[in-house]
Amino acid sequence: MRRALIVGINHYKGGPLDGCINDAKNMYEVLNRHDDGNINFDCKLIVSKDESQEKRITVTRLKKEIFNLFHQEAEIAVLYFSGHGASTEIGNYLVTQDVKKYQEGVSLEEVITLANSSKVNEVIIILDCCYGGSLGNLREIGGRKALLREGVSILTASRDTQFSFERNDSDQGLFTSIIYDALEGGAADILGNVNVSGLYNYVDQLLNSWEQRPIFKSHVSKMVSLRKCTPKIKLETLKKITNYFPGKNYKFPLNPTFDKDLDSSNKDNQDIMKDLREYYRLELLVPIGEEYMYHAAENSKPCQLTKKGKYFWEMVKNNRI
Repeated sequence: MRRALIVGINHYKGGPLDGCINDAKNMYEVLNRHDDGNINFDCKLIVSKDESQEKRITVTRLKKEIFNLFHQEAEIAVLYFSGHGASTEIGNYLVTQDVKKYQEGVSLEEVITLANSSKVNEVIIILDCCYGGSLGNLREIGGRKALLREGVSILTASRDTQFSFERNDSDQGLFTSIIYDALEGGAADILGNVNVSGLYNYVDQLLNSWEQRPIFKSHVSKMVSLRKCTPKIKLETLKKITNYFPGKNYKFPLNPTFDKDLDSSNKDNQDIMKDLREYYRLELLVPIGEEYMYHAAENSKPCQLTKKGKYFWEMVKNNRI
């Protein structure tokens, strides 16, 4: 079972926000289904409402929802929060709609306690709020040292001392808009899988290094896929790599019969060349002594696997994919 709790709060007295509900709805959309339309996470979307006191996202309500998310057995659980974050002398908080002095919201210390004691195999917490980077920090052992049980990962929009910004061109958080693009395929590997380390790498490359830095903390024994996107290569094509290259250092010989524009006499070689060109496109192999595969075939030069190609050769050889 894969569950996600997605929270967006715009409506705060004295400090309303514009993009958090949009962010939450976008995250619901991208996490609910894989690229092929199949169900991914069983998502629960909670967004703020201004017109009803009974439906407000209060400290009690949010804490209860987080508890329910983490304390039912599951393969993976995702907590996503977009709203205000607060920093006080006591600690940092996910701010709720009933915010008041000394009751700012759900403390990040409580969130990590619930995550660490969870029955869920893999917990992923994504926070688009100010000061979220303090999640998991232990004051008693100093500053930014974190203690996470195995299976917990945290990705936040900013450090424990930083603000989280909205985009200038739309009612969205900058961090979440990047996360959305990453889950849509921007951070997918060649088989179409998006995992949390890929998310961080994608966000890290795009956020301004002076104003807002994402924080990633993780203690995992394996990287689970958050979403499946369209693969960059068909699995059956990738698995042929050990047929074409009996050893990872093997040099595959080419000649003009591999390209129909040079010599159309060998259809089997032309079919092989289609797969080799796919490998070339994904930087799994390179021609030796030539820049392009066409010229390697024209001049009967071989091709060989790159470091990346050798990695996938090993994965196929050992039945890891």
